[in-house]
Amino acid sequence: MNINDFNPLTILIFLPLLSAIFLMPLRIKNKNILFGYGCFFAIINFIISCLCLIKFDVHNVNYQYQFTYKLFEEMDIKYMVGVDGISVTMIFLTALLTPICFIISYNSITKRFKEFVICFLLIESFVIGAFCVLDLMFFYIFFEATLIPMFLVIGIWGQENRIYASYKFFIYTLFGSVFFLIGIIIIFLHTHTSDIIQLTALLKDVLPLQYQAWLFVLFFASFAIKVPMFPFHTWLPDAHVQAPTSGSVILAGILIKLGAYGFLRFSLPFFPQASVYFADTIFVMSVIAIIYGSLVSLIQEDMKKMIAYSSVAHMGFVTLGIFSINQQGIDGAITQMISHGIISGALFICVGFIYDRLHTKKIKDLGGIALKMPNFALLAMIFTMGSVGLPGTSGFVGEFLAIIGVFKVNKFMAFLAGTGVILGACYMLWLYKRVWFSEIHNDKIKNLKDLNFSELVVLIALAIMVIGIGIFPSLITSFYTEKSLEIANFVLKLTPPQ
Repeated sequence: MNINDFNPLTILIFLPLLSAIFLMPLRIKNKNILFGYGCFFAIINFIISCLCLIKFDVHNVNYQYQFTYKLFEEMDIKYMVGVDGISVTMIFLTALLTPICFIISYNSITKRFKEFVICFLLIESFVIGAFCVLDLMFFYIFFEATLIPMFLVIGIWGQENRIYASYKFFIYTLFGSVFFLIGIIIIFLHTHTSDIIQLTALLKDVLPLQYQAWLFVLFFASFAIKVPMFPFHTWLPDAHVQAPTSGSVILAGILIKLGAYGFLRFSLPFFPQASVYFADTIFVMSVIAIIYGSLVSLIQEDMKKMIAYSSVAHMGFVTLGIFSINQQGIDGAITQMISHGIISGALFICVGFIYDRLHTKKIKDLGGIALKMPNFALLAMIFTMGSVGLPGTSGFVGEFLAIIGVFKVNKFMAFLAGTGVILGACYMLWLYKRVWFSEIHNDKIKNLKDLNFSELVVLIALAIMVIGIGIFPSLITSFYTEKSLEIANFVLKLTPPQ
């Protein structure tokens, strides 16, 4: 029987949502049962996402696994889902990281584990919904719904300044989304539809540049904060430092990718002329993010804060690639989104494992961990090299393609972005040396034992993906290469020569 008969996307969205709702009234306190419950539904979703990936036709640039159910005939608002090569890979990444978050949280989350499981199931449901809905109103609902469980994850299970960080995260992202909602309302009143496919065809013909520019800015305000781009990035380090390890993994791995996905799904197709018009401005903001994020990372003494600022720099390559508006740049941006989701998630997991054992994230308190945990040191080295962009790792593929894409349209910006690669090597290698190979500064390190079985499984799985994508990038680029070309040609065809 064909997988389309079951509409896997609806299952991916509503299975974790319904399982979370079902768990809410149950008075279960046994942690093992709750852990098994969360893992069971998360793994089922992961299996379904793998089937979607296997059955996906990489040569078809149209939306696949489509399903439509009309809700309001008069207003043309409908529940409509479908995926292309971009969204199907992001859904796979979401489904991969969710069970990993449960596994790494078993020992570190010591209170209200039931509520923790509910929050992560809700996050998975809302994020997958945002990646596969084809109705603008539904996208906004899922896009905003992710704020609530993430706010709770930071605020309940975070560290000492968790309340401040959770409110800062919520206020920043909600503020940007107000402008997004205004833009959606204007578009809906103008076109009387929220169908993304119809809007892509309609808006390119009916909106002159000045109107496109205003709407682009409204959408940009929300997506730039979500990425986050410089200077809207200040919520991210606080959120990462205060969040539990699993919160940092899902935030860096998935949630900030929604902003970049918004640029690809809405900003370029809806406002092609405005996208070209503002490209140089976004190049400048992205390059500042790359260099600034790298320089600030160099002076950090907290491991999580260093990785958080490095995320600002790495996401700068994503926005650079997107607004180069050519196939190589967009391919690089999407590859970097996936690579960063894996590598940054793995680095936060490494920090979490250290914190669980030593109860510190301060670099000065660490050193010599490789002597006691050689397996851990080897795996951490792989993720460090991936973050640096070493050839043979996924980090190299994304950054290299993004820089090539930018080089084709602005050589100076490509050169400046390249300096971020050098700076990235400086702070990541320095971090690795101080944490794993310097002198032991903490007596607790002398009593450390290497990773246990579940920890090894998690990090080995992520390491295999980092190296696999680095050596065989077509494993993922084949899903969206043709879509990247279609987006670039669509925008450039509608943009008059400068």
